[in-house]
Amino acid sequence: MDLIDYSLIISAYLFGSISTAIIVCKLMGLPDPRTQGSGNPGATNVLRVGGKKPAAITLAGDSLKGLFPVLLARSLDAPDLTLALVGLAAFLGHLYPIFFGFKGGKGVATLFGVLFGLHWGVGLATVGTWLFVAKVLKISSLSALVASPLAPLYVWLIIPSREFIITTAIMAVLLYWRHRSNIQRLIRGEEK
Repeated sequence: MDLIDYSLIISAYLFGSISTAIIVCKLMGLPDPRTQGSGNPGATNVLRVGGKKPAAITLAGDSLKGLFPVLLARSLDAPDLTLALVGLAAFLGHLYPIFFGFKGGKGVATLFGVLFGLHWGVGLATVGTWLFVAKVLKISSLSALVASPLAPLYVWLIIPSREFIITTAIMAVLLYWRHRSNIQRLIRGEEK
């Protein structure tokens, strides 16, 4: 496959647009996470709204939304540019899901899934950074804000693909944008 496979990219976006948090909460009889807690349809807010089990299912589902499309593209011998765009499309689907009014989550778990799909070492390094910061500082959003900008560096060190570095950097910037309210609370010392 030498050219960009747009069908893989579009499929990745649509797959990423499936909101695990909303579906899990609906199936488990929990309130819509968009109307409770932080209002974010992601694993951390599902933890607040419904507890550990639905949060764990949401985390797994959101991670698989990033992982599966990249692994599928890789199994079809897609070139680096297509792999990178598939990962970015799945991530964008999570952030701006077509099925849920383009109002999605913040993208941390989906980013982790994409990174594991690109290379297990990049995923492990990024998740390891998140876990270390979470253990030390006990703030989920801060852990994501430290780990995500390091992801392009890990890509550069482990699989120096220009396409992967650029799309990983774009995802890190978008993740920061989605965390802007968290950043404001961190600055004010109000983030839990």
